[in-house]
Amino acid sequence: MFIIKSNYYLYIENTNNIDLNYIKKNKKICIIYRNNNIPESIEKLNRFRKKCSAKGFKLYISNNIKLLKSCKADGLYLSSFNKKIHLKRNLNLIGSAHSFKEINEKIKQGCKTILLSRLFKTSYLDKKGHLGLVKFNLLARKFRVTIIPLGGINDSNLNKLNLVSTNGLALLSAIKKKPAITSRLF
Repeated sequence: MFIIKSNYYLYIENTNNIDLNYIKKNKKICIIYRNNNIPESIEKLNRFRKKCSAKGFKLYISNNIKLLKSCKADGLYLSSFNKKIHLKRNLNLIGSAHSFKEINEKIKQGCKTILLSRLFKTSYLDKKGHLGLVKFNLLARKFRVTIIPLGGINDSNLNKLNLVSTNGLALLSAIKKKPAITSRLF
């Protein structure tokens, strides 16, 4: 079964995490480059950005305005712990949140799209709790920004995403563990 949404957000930690050849040309896909470990060279990121542009994908850089400018990415991703950046320019901003309070912080920072984590139960030892479909849908209706589900999305609960009242979905660990899931979505 296919999941039909308007936008798909895929997190990657380096440009080797995803093979763009497996994904068809599609303007619905946004790739979020979130490298907290060893940064990649600007040249490699520029090549990756060009591949993304050729496929029609948008590329967002996480928490680094300098890197955003140097590789000419499409927008900036503000993680939930980033409370410092307040931009007055017209940048395309995506934020991440885990609670009602964090959603309000991201709205104040200027984010038009917020990825809300954890929709489903995850296997992480240090992260407990999840929203579930009903709580997510109720919370998403309270805000005028676009709220996108993130967390715990895998093969077994992929079909439940059709019950989420939002126009997108975000994947993090499913991309790393089972890259074939991307072919099932698109």
